[in-house]
Amino acid sequence: MDIYFLGTGAGMPTKERNVTSIALTQYEERGSFWLFDCGEATQHQVLRSPLKLSKLEFIWITHLHGDHIFGLPGLLSSRSNQGGTSPLTIFGPKGIEAYIRTSMQISQSRLNYDMNIVEISEGLVYEDEQCTVETALLDHRIDSYGYRIQEKPKPGSLDIAKVKSYGLLPGPQYGLLKNGTDVTLPEGTVIRSSDVVGPPQPGRIIVVLGDTRPCANVLRLAQGADLLVHEATFAQELAALAREFYHSTTSEAAHAAAAAGANQLVLTHISGRYADEGTDLLLEEARRIFPNTQVASDHSSYPIPLRAKEEK
Repeated sequence: MDIYFLGTGAGMPTKERNVTSIALTQYEERGSFWLFDCGEATQHQVLRSPLKLSKLEFIWITHLHGDHIFGLPGLLSSRSNQGGTSPLTIFGPKGIEAYIRTSMQISQSRLNYDMNIVEISEGLVYEDEQCTVETALLDHRIDSYGYRIQEKPKPGSLDIAKVKSYGLLPGPQYGLLKNGTDVTLPEGTVIRSSDVVGPPQPGRIIVVLGDTRPCANVLRLAQGADLLVHEATFAQELAALAREFYHSTTSEAAHAAAAAGANQLVLTHISGRYADEGTDLLLEEARRIFPNTQVASDHSSYPIPLRAKEEK
């Protein structure tokens, strides 16, 4: 699992940065990837990446500003033309369905897959056997959401040698033990699952925020995150401008990561004013407060390591 940045700029594309789009790859876990936001020309960025639109499972839209949604109609059509046939679900704020349906209808686009659109509100918006996705409203000029993706714990590893020491040969009972069920042998011996299965693998937490000023919901969503993706449109010297336009600074993002106890912070949504002098200033400011910070660039990727298992 890793985070792959397709676009990392703010407002308008520049020669160095396209507008916002972020992929969460889960090929080993789910055989798919998820997309967070879809700014203009996202499909072009996908062509320059290792991603395949046929593997796209979910799209999560943070808010309805153009630099986060103008790439949707083209990407949805291209997914169909490039062999994507599996269902696709799009989550986003109220209004996202009207935008997509109208765009597709007027352009007479035809899709070769089922498309489901879910307009979200705060709270739990998705759950399956592998993960949950929770949202909360942030502080922006229009409704802007953050997403907290939390993996569910995975069962620990079965100690095969220890199980065989009881005389139990491989078979369905191995699966019962691994899933927490005790097994009784014909002679009455009880093999307790807790004795032959290692500690569970804790799930990872990934948090992707939409555009926002500092607010309480940033900290709530980011609590204990393995990786936090936070906008940092401006350097700290432009804090007043950031507040006026409902954005965050590098220092504000770093303070949020520290207060939430996050493990890694990746900054994105970088203003075009930093194209010439680069992002060294932004990185330096953030690392003074939260050392494990990176500034994303287009086509940069950040792995999300497994959490350490807890001892029994």
